[in-house]
Order: sequence, then structure tokens, then C-alpha cells
Amino acid sequence: MKKIAAIFDGLKFSNSTLQHAFSLVRKEPAHLSGVFPDDPIYNSFNMNSVITAGATTEQIKAMEERDEQKRAAAAQAFVEACTKEGIAHNVHRTNCVPIQEVLHQSTYADLLVIGTREAFLTKEQEPPTEFIRSLLSETRCPVLLVPEAFSEIQKIVLLYDGEPSSIHAIKMSYYVLSALSNLPVEIISVKETGSDSVLENDQLMRDFLQQHFPQATYKVLTGTPGETILQELRTQSDGTLVVLGAYQRGAVSRWLRESMADFLMRELALPLFIAHNK
Repeated sequence: MKKIAAIFDGLKFSNSTLQHAFSLVRKEPAHLSGVFPDDPIYNSFNMNSVITAGATTEQIKAMEERDEQKRAAAAQAFVEACTKEGIAHNVHRTNCVPIQEVLHQSTYADLLVIGTREAFLTKEQEPPTEFIRSLLSETRCPVLLVPEAFSEIQKIVLLYDGEPSSIHAIKMSYYVLSALSNLPVEIISVKETGSDSVLENDQLMRDFLQQHFPQATYKVLTGTPGETILQELRTQSDGTLVVLGAYQRGAVSRWLRESMADFLMRELALPLFIAHNK
């Protein structure tokens, strides 16, 4: 039985995260943990603004109490939904810095499921949020990033560039999401214009995939990797899961040069399975 940890902001509960987690758990035996990191300095309101506006201590306390009630209601809604579906589950609610708690949870999980836009901030951020970038750089298990709208996964696209990181992500997707391995699978690779149209390490790769995704089809495209992959993925339906490796570089390098994962988070609304080997 696998352990899947679904990460929620109790003040902005993501039904898409819940439904994606449920969809996975329904397909194979898994225990679902609902993780609700409650940052004591994060509120639904801007503290500086309400103080500047002249709010009294009693008014601020009332707003904080409403936030606590909302967080408790979100955790209870998760429990009730799991109970209704007959899903084995538990809840982790902690007063802590969210990124620290989620990374801690990743040590003891086979997979994290979290919304692409999660930030644990009052003000919205566009993807990739600072929280998600920090999570992906340090996570100790694969992460499934999900869009705001839920669609049942109907197809898997494996991005392959010949690097160990992409092979590792493909391996982990098979191990962690084995119940999805019977879905249509397509391997997409991009080579520079003028190169041959065969996969890197073609025979080794085909031998490997034959044991894991024997029904897979192959597509070798030519062009600039980022633009070519984006153009291809934009033709895919909403139920397409994209598998890729990411975030192997050091912290400074990550900020200087954008990761393919960052690029796809910003440009697409497809679920992304991301795994990396350090």
C-alpha cells in the first residue's frame, strides 16, 4: 500500500487537489494523508492593512478566529469526504512554516499531490510560486502538481531528453503510479534541427520501456526543446499527465536559468509528475 500526501491550504481549500488524490487512491491500494500546514503568521487578511485602517485588537482577534474556524472546517471536510468514499486516511494539522512541514511530510510519503498555484500567502502568485519552487528543489519524494480544474487522467506523456533525470522521473512514475501504466503512453523527445530522428540511447531506452510501458508510442521532434515541447503539449487533452525530471541544478543556477518545469507550470494547465534524483 502506498502513502499519498495531499497538501492543502486550509484558507483556500483546493477541490482539484482532493479529486486528483481520490482518483489515484481509487485505482490502487493507498493511504491518503491530508496535510494542512497552518502558518501562524498567515491570514486571509493583510495584517498591516487592517492595522493601518484602525482595526481594534478585538476586531483582529475576531478575524483570526474566523480564519481558524475556516481551517478547521477544511480539515473536517477532507475527513468527511474520505469517509464517504471509504478511503483510508488521516489528517496532519500543524502550526508551522508550511514549506518545512511539507518537506518533512515528503520524507515519509511515496507521492505529494498539490495545486500548482499553492503559495500559502494572502496575495496570489502566478505559477511557479515561490512555495512550489522551494518544494520542488528539496522534496524527498515525487510531486504531482495539479491544475485548478480536475480532469480524470486518460493519457501519460513521458518527456525524455537522454539525461538520467528524465529516466529517473519515468521510473518513479511507473513505480508510484503503477495503476496508470495501462493508459495510453507517449514518449516525446526533442532534438536539434539537423540531427537524426532517433532517441538518445535508442536501444537501451526501448528495451527499458518495453518492460514498463510496452504499449508506448514514440515521437521525436526537432527544434528548440522548450518551444517545441510546449507546442506539442498544447495539442493534448486536459486529461494528459506529463512526466518530467526537474531541479537538478544548484539554487543559484535555478534562479538564473528557468527549469522546464517552471516553464510548463506557467504555460500549461495539465497535471505534472515531477521527480528528480539529487
